[in-house]
Amino acid sequence: MFDIRWIRENPEAFDQGLAKRGLDPLAGRLAEIDAARRAATTRLQDSQARRNEASKLIGRAKSQGEDAADLIAEVSGLKASIGEAEDTVRQADEAMRELLVGLPNLPADDVPVGADEDANVELRRHGDPRGFEYEPRQHFELGEAFGEMDFEAASRLSGARFALLSGRLARLERALAHYMLDLHTEEFGYLEVSPPYLVREHTAFGTGNLPKFAEDLFQTTDGFYLIPTAEMPLTNLVRERILEEAELPLRFAAYTPCFRSEAGAAGRDTRGMIRLHQFSKVELVSLTTPEASADEHERMTACAEAVLQRLDLPYRVMLLSSGDMGAAARKTYDIEVWLPGQGMYREISSCSNCGDYQARRMDARFRPAEGKGTRHPHSLNGSALAVGRTMVAVLENFQQADGSVTLPDALRPYMGGRERIELDG
Repeated sequence: MFDIRWIRENPEAFDQGLAKRGLDPLAGRLAEIDAARRAATTRLQDSQARRNEASKLIGRAKSQGEDAADLIAEVSGLKASIGEAEDTVRQADEAMRELLVGLPNLPADDVPVGADEDANVELRRHGDPRGFEYEPRQHFELGEAFGEMDFEAASRLSGARFALLSGRLARLERALAHYMLDLHTEEFGYLEVSPPYLVREHTAFGTGNLPKFAEDLFQTTDGFYLIPTAEMPLTNLVRERILEEAELPLRFAAYTPCFRSEAGAAGRDTRGMIRLHQFSKVELVSLTTPEASADEHERMTACAEAVLQRLDLPYRVMLLSSGDMGAAARKTYDIEVWLPGQGMYREISSCSNCGDYQARRMDARFRPAEGKGTRHPHSLNGSALAVGRTMVAVLENFQQADGSVTLPDALRPYMGGRERIELDG
């Protein structure tokens, strides 16, 4: 949601932001609705004040034995005008909400303008892709050779876009998640949270997933939504709360399953673990002051990068264009890991600064240390990392000619000291 007062004072900036998202201007239409609402509010307040005044005069006239017929008629007429004004205000509120509620966030000034990923900008790379003397295998070829990555069994259980891991690969997935959680909580200061995986509509609305992106979510028959990411419950921890500035920043981390319908992914990544209906992820969420959010964004991205650096996985960081960002984001960095089996970089993390977009939808505020009133905090979220895709990267980057996979040093304590995953077990 947006502040209509800001739109009223900055109509050109608002429309320019929408244009960067490929949307038509709306400031003029919103200004018309806002003007009608304010005029109706003024009429309503004037009519209510006059009704109260006339009611007092009626009482006084009756107590003095005077004729109050004209005043009574006036009050009767005022009731009708009050009702009309109330209807106008309500209709204006509904029209305003209908226009605003589905709008995406406005991009930050330094976000490249473009319709899609072709306008993304590469910022930096870390690590050099390893050279292979043979054609590197894709992760599903390696996993199926181990006998511990089974898509057919998953399909029998649940249909397409599911995976079943067992044995050493199931442990590897768990080891990656635990390693990430330990790193983010013990070294980077995030508070570990184990949130619900089912949330109500207002929670999904708060992060901007509803109403516009309902088709991307799985909904139960009794009004719950399965979380597509832990961002949804973690960000809503401050819903309808007033924090003190001294409490900020708040930093949360959670390891959860994530559920996505992948409604728009037909024909993409149909084999393997890149795009599934259910996958696991370690998510980071921060709430901070507007003045600190840009630095917090860089910090969060660095925390996600640290996982890849310590696992010795090559990656690059991309600044997403206005047309490739998620709807709630005002600026997003994508971290893309190198997958030798595919011969390309693939997204493994998105770190986004959402500004006050989500806080307004959640009615989250904080009291500044100085000054009066309250302000909306800025919310940020980032994958650190998508666990399944990290396992894909480990398998493909550390594969050996004999089909085995060497484990990164950082993971070995989480794998019971195991150094390799061998074909023979």
